Amino acid sequence: MLFARAVLVIQLLALAGLGLAYFVRPHEMANLSGMLLMSPAAATDMRAFYGGLQLGLAAFLGLSLSRLELTRAALTLLVLLYSALALARIGGLWLDGGAQQTFNLYALLLEVVSAGLSYWALRGLQRL
Repeated sequence: MLFARAVLVIQLLALAGLGLAYFVRPHEMANLSGMLLMSPAAATDMRAFYGGLQLGLAAFLGLSLSRLELTRAALTLLVLLYSALALARIGGLWLDGGAQQTFNLYALLLEVVSAGLSYWALRGLQRL
């Protein structure tokens, strides 16, 4: 249970930090991956989707620390989300020629590690 909570707290902090950064500084965060926000509508979309969604996920992870059923649900959600992100990123790297895409390779590593740790924590909870 301690490992599962540690995984959730680390993910909560990472998602909250990134969500806040995307909400407050959307142009700078978009530039990290080579994107340009060319209009106010693009900046608003970045704030909502990258900022708001990650802040909402962080809030759910925070709530999930209070009850075992929610802890299981949160870990399941993290496994599914990070696995889907990793598979989509692999597809994008393949379609777009990703050998020189350092940002995406690091992001893929983060997603695979996060999915793996979340799965490991979830498996540990299933023994309880």
